[in-house]
Amino acid sequence: MKFNLSSKIVLNTVPKQFYKPENEYELSVLTRYEKIPTHIFESQVEASIGIANTIAEGIKSKQQLNEVFVLGLCGDYALQTIYSELVRKHKEEGLSFENVIVFNTYEFYQPQNQTLVCLSLLNELLLDQVDIKKSNVHSPEGNIPKEEILDYCKNYERLIKEKGGLDYILVNLSQGGGVGLNFSGASINSSTRLVLLNLQARKEAINFFGTIEKVPSSAITLGISSLMKSKEIALVAWGEDKSKSVYESVEGSITDTVPATCLQNHSNASIYTDLSAAYGLTRINRPWLVSSCNWTNKLIRRAIVWLCEKLDKPILKLTNKDYQDHGLEELLSLYNSAYNVNIKVFNDLQHTITGWPGGKPNADDTNRPERSEPYPKRIILFSPHPDDDVISMGGTFRRLVEQGHDVHVAYQTSGNIAVGDEDLIRYVSLLEDVRKKYDSENIALQKKYEEILNYVLHEKKEGDSDTPDILFIKGHIRRQEALNGCRYVGADLNKAKFLDLPFYETGKIKKNPISEADVKIIKNLLQEVKPHQVFVAGDLADPHGTHKVCLDAILAAFDELKGEEWLNDCRIWMYRGAWQEWEIEHIEMAVPMSPEELRFKRNAILKHQSQMENAPFLGSDERLFWQRSEERNRTTAEKYHQLGLASYEAIEAFVEYKLLQH
Repeated sequence: MKFNLSSKIVLNTVPKQFYKPENEYELSVLTRYEKIPTHIFESQVEASIGIANTIAEGIKSKQQLNEVFVLGLCGDYALQTIYSELVRKHKEEGLSFENVIVFNTYEFYQPQNQTLVCLSLLNELLLDQVDIKKSNVHSPEGNIPKEEILDYCKNYERLIKEKGGLDYILVNLSQGGGVGLNFSGASINSSTRLVLLNLQARKEAINFFGTIEKVPSSAITLGISSLMKSKEIALVAWGEDKSKSVYESVEGSITDTVPATCLQNHSNASIYTDLSAAYGLTRINRPWLVSSCNWTNKLIRRAIVWLCEKLDKPILKLTNKDYQDHGLEELLSLYNSAYNVNIKVFNDLQHTITGWPGGKPNADDTNRPERSEPYPKRIILFSPHPDDDVISMGGTFRRLVEQGHDVHVAYQTSGNIAVGDEDLIRYVSLLEDVRKKYDSENIALQKKYEEILNYVLHEKKEGDSDTPDILFIKGHIRRQEALNGCRYVGADLNKAKFLDLPFYETGKIKKNPISEADVKIIKNLLQEVKPHQVFVAGDLADPHGTHKVCLDAILAAFDELKGEEWLNDCRIWMYRGAWQEWEIEHIEMAVPMSPEELRFKRNAILKHQSQMENAPFLGSDERLFWQRSEERNRTTAEKYHQLGLASYEAIEAFVEYKLLQH
């Protein structure tokens, strides 16, 4: 069973020649803008195997010389797949870590808390599962007295030197081009020190602590000069939210505002990325600037949109000179003039716009994104969390219902950990009031109320998990909010399905891996409905995020169902969540909304009251979900307008997923 098909999606737009050239000459031509060797892999898993192989070879070569291998690591979920492969090599291939010395590269400074967060995670993901000597593991202390920090940091640097210096250091590239916990402004001469975490650093640490309020204000980290002394540096970046940082680090000028650029001066530093993270690089995103291209329709659209944005011109005002001055002479040769290309791309984008996302019955659908027949269509809208349906495509959801389609909504996870205790207390107190009036003799229910309230108000400590009873109530709070949203949209509540996929039901931030049990639930629903259209969340930025896992479960189910006749008449449309939108060159269906329709969508999102200000996992974006969603939809509409197309209040955008063939 294929559990990572979402990693293949980007392959539809990136020819292999640009990320895996056949020889060194082609590589040198393609990478002429790149100042750090950059290794691009089709997926995070493939890249992780390559990095783990390099580390294993370094360990073995030192073993043959009877020497130690000094390794710089950090406790970071972004490195989890690398650590998993090293553990596999230890257990299945006999890779020994007895000669390995590990230095943890950073630790949060929490003088009132004895928990070493990063070291604990590093132990969990790797060190506790291999045969490394505990005496060979070193980490900054996160709770030493402030007056001792300066001497402590000097001693940490001295200890690294005494062990022979770092042979290899593995670090994650942060947004903004940070390395370790060295963020914008870090000096190239900085050594191990106590740093104040800026807002971006604290936002990225939410994965450790749950909310930004719980993130410590400072940390102890190896400095830039400490990293640069390592004999080999491997910087990793996964997901499209890192693409800008990869581009700035690899192709930008050396600057302390992007600390990773300092690696351009290291003789043995490399960046390892998946295709999504590499998308900002010239050879991937603007290949016409480094090589001849096979000009597909999508690549032509991408080039013209890029040219319009660069020159601040609408499509139909681009000239032959504009093309010539910006590396697009090939298109002039193929189409004879800029006018011919302009008309082609303008019409291409115009044909993506439709007010009939399920297809317009009895209409010529030659230039429409969706076919007119069959009508009405059976549709499944998959929603990873109980609110993603209205946040991501609330306007389209309403259109599909109003236009008479048979719409089923499948909420993939319960979302139970994303309800705050304040909401729980409010609902449980309401239930107790109802019990007192209508069932006052129900002592068992009264005791359950008292037990829940006592746990939340008095017994529950920071980091404690909720009890099964609390998770049940929180899950049903979200379930009723989802049903309220469906009711507002006008959908049939009998066709709202709550799948409660097993991978999510841990009661903790950390979820289980996707399994056949998750895929089976989705397969059963698909076989029951036999849809003509399926809408799925296509968020690919976070490799460990719930949205991506939910997408992988759906794609795995479709892959297992290949050969079934109904699939020949089924299309899969991917939408995006509240944080990102599809780049305009990829959009294949754009559903416009009027001001009234956008207001209606906002009201549908507001039905999810537990996800307003008090929600535990609003993420690093301080805006509420309805605000993020509206800004994203308005921005998409404005981009269409800037390119010279009609002006709409807002647009929801979709990309079609094509099933992979065996």
